[in-house]
Amino acid sequence: MSVRLADVIDVLDAAYPPSLAQEWDSVGLVCGDPDEPVDSVVVAVDATPAVVADVPKRSLLLAHHPLLLRGVDTVSADTPKGRLLHRLIRWGSALFTAHTNADAAAPGVSDALAEALGLVVEGVLDRESDGRRLDKWVLFVPDGAADAVRDAVFAAGAGRIGDYSHCCWTVEGTGQFLPHDGASPAIGAVGEVERVAERRIEVIAPAGLRTEVLAAMRAAHPYEEPAFDVVALAPLPTGTGIGRVGALPQPQPLSAFVARVAAALPATTWGVRAAGDPDALVSRVAVCGGAGDSLLDAADAAGVQAYLTADLRHHPADEHRRASDVALVDVAHWASEQPWCGQAAALLERHFGTALPVRVSSIRTDPWNIGEQ
Repeated sequence: MSVRLADVIDVLDAAYPPSLAQEWDSVGLVCGDPDEPVDSVVVAVDATPAVVADVPKRSLLLAHHPLLLRGVDTVSADTPKGRLLHRLIRWGSALFTAHTNADAAAPGVSDALAEALGLVVEGVLDRESDGRRLDKWVLFVPDGAADAVRDAVFAAGAGRIGDYSHCCWTVEGTGQFLPHDGASPAIGAVGEVERVAERRIEVIAPAGLRTEVLAAMRAAHPYEEPAFDVVALAPLPTGTGIGRVGALPQPQPLSAFVARVAAALPATTWGVRAAGDPDALVSRVAVCGGAGDSLLDAADAAGVQAYLTADLRHHPADEHRRASDVALVDVAHWASEQPWCGQAAALLERHFGTALPVRVSSIRTDPWNIGEQ
């Protein structure tokens, strides 16, 4: 029995919801026909020429890093990225990206990194929402127009909560207004206080749909100047987010923990660097797969003795070490995210079994290849 690409995408979207991706990111299907079958899956951190050349016909390349992240106006075969896409399409293969949505998912990239190090995950490092910014719209509508306004904002994308749509709360009340010269009131007269039986309607909508919801509400509302509020909702902590905090099975000196990291992650020219007292005991560690110097403050507040991430820059690291007792452990970007490939492969293997062969690419896509000590 063949497996459709759409079936694989459903599994990946459930594990790494696109809604968790950062607004600047590009995730999901890059090329391929969801209705076509796939014979196998290759998982890699990067879609490099060597990796793409290793993808068999009618296969899916599942990559962590997006191939097309910034604006692209051509995928001509004589451009580096276009050449890769043409190769995949020519062979009936597909490319799918799970990036910051895989970073934030539970389990995700940092869970795989923590597991590789033998850490027991205790929580999320960056305790933010799941990435969806929501507004509450409070609309005041005369009784006779309530259904029309509700239907309009629902059609614009408001009122969706989880697997439910058309969600709202309504209560009856009395609205009051005084039209002045120049007004053209739908109800009442200029210079006279008007009291109207109205409905207060509350709906939730993604913040990204403010323009659409506002236009829909104004178009359906009978008033010249509708009364409404838009309240940005505070994000609630979830089990998702960037980075993880975990505990070691037994405390060990920082120097031993650095050796543990070097043994657990794939070797790179970058190696493993650390800043801190080599004899200081480490029992709790914060980790963030990929570039994580934006979370230095979060690591300070997490009650850990060490923070492991990639791509730490000189000045942020130096300033952190001057002000904090949390040791820093810096590894290659690719090495910190490569354990996720095994996690994603295991996910697909559990779901599809022998019907869909899955393997982690053995090609090292770390860009650094020469180093001296």
